[in-house]
Amino acid sequence: MGLFTEAFTGLTARASEQLARHGISLVEFEVLIRLARSPQSQLRMTDLAAQTQLTTSGITRVVDRLERTGLVCRQACPTDRRSSFAVLTDAGRARMAEVLPGHLELIEHWFTGLLAPDQLAQMLDALRVVRDAVRPEATSGAARTASECAAR
Repeated sequence: MGLFTEAFTGLTARASEQLARHGISLVEFEVLIRLARSPQSQLRMTDLAAQTQLTTSGITRVVDRLERTGLVCRQACPTDRRSSFAVLTDAGRARMAEVLPGHLELIEHWFTGLLAPDQLAQMLDALRVVRDAVRPEATSGAARTASECAAR
């Protein structure tokens, strides 16, 4: 576990530095990337909290910050007043287009590029097994879109 933690914290520190140059934190990036990879670039706030493993109040604070900078907006569910969605804006998509090339270079340099293809495939398979066991709600399939909400 110590070796895993050392590798993870080293990668996280390098990613945090790269993202800070673009004016976003690691947790903000995680929210933006999850929204960008979701249907219609949106997730229910509760699903977003579960996928990022933040508390409801924690995800609210992150989305508040992203909303103030225009990268995300909120959209109410028309059929369930208790639900709202975080939605990636055009400005959020533009920021992701600005950030992703450097982020992918960083991942290639410090992680995937260090491993042989078979090592990488085995590691990713193993990480999925562990992730699915300890955080089954982290997968993007847990999301409902605003249109699906409206159809209820």
